[in-house]
Amino acid sequence: MTENSKVLALKYRPQVFEDLIGQEVIAETIKNSVISDKAANAFLFTGIRGVGKTTFARIVAKALNCENGVENLCKKIFCEQCNSIVKSNHIDVLEMDAASKTGVDDVRELIEFSRYGPTIAKYKIFIIDEVHMLSKQAFNALLKTLEEPPKYLKFIFATTEIKKIPVTVISRCQRFDLSRVKSEELFNYIKMIKDKEGGKVSDDALKLIVKISEGSVRDALSLLDRGLIANQNDEELNLDKAQSIYGYFDKSSLIELIKNLLSGDEKKVFELYRKIYDSGVDPKIFLNDFLEVLYYLKNINFIKLDGNNFSLNDQDFSNLSKISENLDSRDIILFWQFTLDTIEEINIVSNPHLSVEMFLFRLMRIKGFKEKDVVESFTGKNPDTLIKEPEKKIASKTIDQIKNISQQEKIEPNLNKDEVINELKIGSFESLINLCAERKEAKLKYELETNTNLVSFSEGLIEISFNENSDKDFIKNLSNKLYEWTSKRWIISLSKNQGQISKKEKNKIDEKKIFDGAKKSEVYKKMIEAFPDAELINVELKED
Repeated sequence: MTENSKVLALKYRPQVFEDLIGQEVIAETIKNSVISDKAANAFLFTGIRGVGKTTFARIVAKALNCENGVENLCKKIFCEQCNSIVKSNHIDVLEMDAASKTGVDDVRELIEFSRYGPTIAKYKIFIIDEVHMLSKQAFNALLKTLEEPPKYLKFIFATTEIKKIPVTVISRCQRFDLSRVKSEELFNYIKMIKDKEGGKVSDDALKLIVKISEGSVRDALSLLDRGLIANQNDEELNLDKAQSIYGYFDKSSLIELIKNLLSGDEKKVFELYRKIYDSGVDPKIFLNDFLEVLYYLKNINFIKLDGNNFSLNDQDFSNLSKISENLDSRDIILFWQFTLDTIEEINIVSNPHLSVEMFLFRLMRIKGFKEKDVVESFTGKNPDTLIKEPEKKIASKTIDQIKNISQQEKIEPNLNKDEVINELKIGSFESLINLCAERKEAKLKYELETNTNLVSFSEGLIEISFNENSDKDFIKNLSNKLYEWTSKRWIISLSKNQGQISKKEKNKIDEKKIFDGAKKSEVYKKMIEAFPDAELINVELKED
């Protein structure tokens, strides 16, 4: 493969520490450790895709073995050692993809190979990419060698999933977290490469590439490569063409759409959306960008245009600031929830485009542009009788929430006679369990009886001690149900204090006491004398 036929991500792959962008501190740290002969036994590079993990690994391998030394590291003309490392055929530098070799036998083979010193290099180096894919047994097999390797052996690991690596392995490595590359640095970098390639790309198109790549250098170079190939007729790749190539659309058109949506201009809203859709934008991308604009509207006062964020230009920022001045934060929360619901919905409908149009239609109605008539047409009820249930699906329960009206449907409780009913009050933990049974909330009842250690109970406040067997959504589900049943927010807190034993454990203890008491009774003793083979299976207590 000739140099010119390579994709940009490979053609411009950094060969020395100075070529790496956005990771200067880490590069300097590793370089100094090699110069002072204090390089770690094992390096662990972690970060998102395309920020330089494998590239770092190869540069470190070169720095440790280069014939010219780390301060004169080969960049264009390679020594024998660096040339073999760059081509991935060095006899002492083994690159392994843990995604394809995950088993303990592969690692044992690696360890066996490490018993012999390097053949032609100073260090024998094992580079393991996607190391988190190794099995638990494979990691365990590595532990001893990682902690006390021979002087000639170095490990270099790369991963995107640091949480999947055992702590025992991480603690034996020198860990480096590679951050996303800042927008301004990435912009200058791809602009420099564009100039070297002789490509004609506008700054706005380059900024779009930076935004889409989300801090990944490889993604940015791949997008630039794609743009240059698609634009080989000596025309400049401008923003409009770039948006068409990458399936993206101008943020300003979405901001204009939201502005008209808030003012209730239905015709203009659908004109703008259909123009966006006709340009080839996927409905899911549209909805995700819609969420992004909602986020900016909510936090516009905290956003600074410092050159590191290409998501908004000056004009977009100004337009969003004007819109946010007269926008209630409750509107944004409601819009946000509706958008999330629609993202789920488009996965099951055959025509997502129609679903998005209905989504925009609903947003204009819930804002209250046609007030009572529209709400009644959606729900069949007067707005004053709508249920306000923020934790449920807003599309079915919260049509006119923005109007700030008390909208709570009364719940007719079905409690024990000893319960005090005033908009459903729950006076004790036992009453709560009974209520779960009556409302057929079997899962909640099971958690309350089996995995809940009560510390204290009062109306509106439940304090329990931590139980590792509890369902992860138990507290959230219980809180939602209590709000639904009592029209009040309950606080459910985890306490450091040791709680009571669970109801299930208490019942077991009570049953054992009854069982033991029955066995000590005269009736049982006489029964055993008369029938020696008899066995007590169950005890039923009569009310008297």
